[in-house]
Amino acid sequence: MTVDNSLPHCVALRIALAARQLPDTSSGQLLRILLAALDEPLTEIKLNGLTVKDLKNAADGSLREIDGALLRQALSTLKGENEADASAQIPQPQPYHEGEMPHSIRLACTSNSGERLDGHFGSCARFLIYQVSATEARLIAVRPAPNIARLSVDHSAERVALIGDCDLLCVLSIGGPAAARVVNSGIHPIKRGAIGDIQPLLTELQQVLAGDPPPWLAKLRARAAAEQRSAQAETTP
Repeated sequence: MTVDNSLPHCVALRIALAARQLPDTSSGQLLRILLAALDEPLTEIKLNGLTVKDLKNAADGSLREIDGALLRQALSTLKGENEADASAQIPQPQPYHEGEMPHSIRLACTSNSGERLDGHFGSCARFLIYQVSATEARLIAVRPAPNIARLSVDHSAERVALIGDCDLLCVLSIGGPAAARVVNSGIHPIKRGAIGDIQPLLTELQQVLAGDPPPWLAKLRARAAAEQRSAQAETTP
């Protein structure tokens, strides 16, 4: 189910954006919950009067188990409190040529705004792709994620394909079947329990790479180095 075309554009947009901030929640599911809480028609005035308690109790408590901080973030979006131009919040990647950062690995982060880790694997707006070595961390790509409302029930394959060239995936949350698909694709998932800026994560990863990385990370780095050498060989006349 997609957001109802009869909704005012601003209301439909808020619902779509808020759904991305909630784990495993499509825009259609959130619409049904809001209708249960507020009845038709959904308007800006009704959304502005919504509370976290309303969200938790609507539709037989469908959102009751979701962390309160995430519900407050989604509620803020539903009320239009974060309506800065979305395009202004999308970071700009830097140029990168394969192999120019030796001994580096590639990291994908689930994001909805800016350079923040604030997205869930199944509903994030985009994947931010970083090339990370012990001495440098560079944003090399921003990859928009498909809209889950327009995909099949098992939509994880499309998302995994977007990050198939990455070694690590950092998420707020990820379901079991999707995590298995990520691992089977040769990507190591890392779950962070709190929303935050990505820069501290990059710094932490750089420090680990500069020291004595754990065996699983050392293996990933060796694999990445081999792939980079192979890519360079293919492009060398």
